[in-house]
Amino acid sequence: MIKRILSDEFRLLTFRRPSSAMHTEWKAFLAFGLIFTWLAGVGRYWDNPKAHLWQYLGLGSVAYVFVLALIVWVLLAPLKPKNWSYRNVLLFITLTAPPAVLYAIPVEQFMAVDAARTANAWFLIVVATWRVVLFFVFLRRIAELSPGIVIVASLLPLVIIIIALSMLNLEHVVFDFMSGIRKEDRSPNDSAYEVVFLLSMLSFMAAPFLLIAYIVAIVRVRTGAKPINPKDAAL
Repeated sequence: MIKRILSDEFRLLTFRRPSSAMHTEWKAFLAFGLIFTWLAGVGRYWDNPKAHLWQYLGLGSVAYVFVLALIVWVLLAPLKPKNWSYRNVLLFITLTAPPAVLYAIPVEQFMAVDAARTANAWFLIVVATWRVVLFFVFLRRIAELSPGIVIVASLLPLVIIIIALSMLNLEHVVFDFMSGIRKEDRSPNDSAYEVVFLLSMLSFMAAPFLLIAYIVAIVRVRTGAKPINPKDAAL
């Protein structure tokens, strides 16, 4: 079973279809995904002096995937995706956790501070991009949404999550960036935090447009209108 899980996980992360075992033995796959979610959560905060105990223990990341799956499941249900269930969404989200283990690499232990900042920023960009593209593929292949709706269905939940996390300020830095970080508070993660801050600002600006597109997509799906063509949407 472990060999099968590792094989299917590799196929999933390389944008290929996994075997049917992911559905018949979903509990084992979910356990595997939750373990990596926990490890990624521990690795994300282990060297953050501002983190809370529950963040050091990785509990926040485990709870987060259940909430995220619920939000995605409820938010996209009106678009009538195929094979749509809370279990499938949760399983997919947890199985995209392994790349996030990159956050646990202690680059600041063997790199200069500036180089560590750059490395952490690139880790964030690579992992985030990888997981977003996987989400695109999931909605296209498994949920069988049209290309135009996939764009809206992918970006809207991400924007909502980014805005919510920014407001909660779980990294304890978002509002520090708005007022300026003191030199003594600098850390190797500052460049990654700058990326998060930039994404937060872009999300606030994009949210109204995505919300309108989301409502239009629901109306089109419910009325049986022709699927949105991404080229037409761009015009």
